Amino acid sequence: MERSNKTAPVSSFILLGLSAHPRLEKTFFVLVLLMYLVILLGNGILILVSILDSHLHTPMYFFLGNLSFLDICYTTSSVPLLLDSFLTPRKTISFSGCAVQMFLSFAMGATECVLLGMMAFDRYVAICNPLRYPVVMSKAAYVPMAAGSWVSGSITATVQISLAMTLPFCGDNVINHFTCEILAVLKLACADISINVISMAVANAMFLGVPVLFIFVSYIFILSTILRIPSAEGRKKAFSTCSAHLTVVIVFYGTILFMYGKPKSKDPLGADKQDLADKLISLFYGVVTPMLNPIIYSLRNKDVRAAVTNLVGQKHFKW
Repeated sequence: MERSNKTAPVSSFILLGLSAHPRLEKTFFVLVLLMYLVILLGNGILILVSILDSHLHTPMYFFLGNLSFLDICYTTSSVPLLLDSFLTPRKTISFSGCAVQMFLSFAMGATECVLLGMMAFDRYVAICNPLRYPVVMSKAAYVPMAAGSWVSGSITATVQISLAMTLPFCGDNVINHFTCEILAVLKLACADISINVISMAVANAMFLGVPVLFIFVSYIFILSTILRIPSAEGRKKAFSTCSAHLTVVIVFYGTILFMYGKPKSKDPLGADKQDLADKLISLFYGVVTPMLNPIIYSLRNKDVRAAVTNLVGQKHFKW
């Protein structure tokens, strides 16, 4: 009977979150709620102006609209549960709910990696081959490019989550994270996860390594072209068209590299502090980065600023 209890299949998971730091939970509830509202408002406005303003009916702003919609989907898949966990003493999620959350999180993350690569290609063609830009980046090209980003992200998420959720889970069901993060869930499996690890490594190479390399090479050609422009004003104007995208790429990939690449402390006394730091970095990646994207594009792109100002002015006039 005792053996049966120990090997009973897991039907739900417990999310630790900030349970060890109850004083921080109320503070972070307010902060995360405010940031989530900014995400919805900022990205919602970007989607709205990219649709309503005819001046923004270009490949770059089509990709930007997709990026904004993706950020809303990504945060909505986790933030409501996160906010609830800050207020409830027992933070549980069903097995199927965990699977759905992992799928959405993984799919949105993979899609964003590919989408940022597509946006880099758009900037490469615009700056390095401006005369061919209307042909290369026609609607018949950029719409399938964006669709391909979503499809590829969804496919890899389906593969990874299917492999993860077919594993047997028994005994420990406590996830030391805010949400159902796939690596944290895999640690709870009572079976060999070698195939999952190999599959994740391949997916990371395809959806992190390849886009990063593609973006890096694209910007080498972009910077090389910009530096050959004779006038300072021309160089400034050319760089301004890709500075927002470059800033978003640095923030997005910089956070990922710092989150997964920093060395682990071997000091047992500092384990709790490191655990808290890891969770806060994960929170930054999941909430702060999507909040910064519309701010970066609004501050560093005069076309977006003009479109937002025009939209706000029209609404004000109607009232």
